[in-house]
Amino acid sequence: MSTAPTSPAETAIERLTVDLDARSYDILIGGGLLADAGQHIKPALRSDRVVVITDENVAQAGHLATLTQSLAAAGITSQAIVLEPGEQTKDFAHLERVCGELLEMGIDRKTALIALGGGVIGDLTGVCAALTLRGIDFIQVPTTLLAQVDSS
Repeated sequence: MSTAPTSPAETAIERLTVDLDARSYDILIGGGLLADAGQHIKPALRSDRVVVITDENVAQAGHLATLTQSLAAAGITSQAIVLEPGEQTKDFAHLERVCGELLEMGIDRKTALIALGGGVIGDLTGVCAALTLRGIDFIQVPTTLLAQVDSS
């Protein structure tokens, strides 16, 4: 794992690279990343379309709006699925609902899912990404310290 600043102007943002050969990925850590998320996410995408999965608490706190504005500024089209908050959301009924909504949205294999939230949202979105269309790309944007640790 290596670390490097993302650019000279972004000294407060740290980039950690998890080196797994063809499956390597970066972890960005720093303040204010959500407002600039689009520019950091765009290079990892195979298309300019994403679906953000989050919960009502995160959306009501304004984080969904901040992320979707950042994505739009980077030329990324986004749709959102907003779920009820809490551990009870991590069940088969919600998994089926989210996977069904994704298919109704007409996503394809190049569409990426973004989990914006804590551990429940990250877990549910990850399973959904693995199951939908035999697997689609998945990006974690954790909003809690525990989700940050789980995401790595």
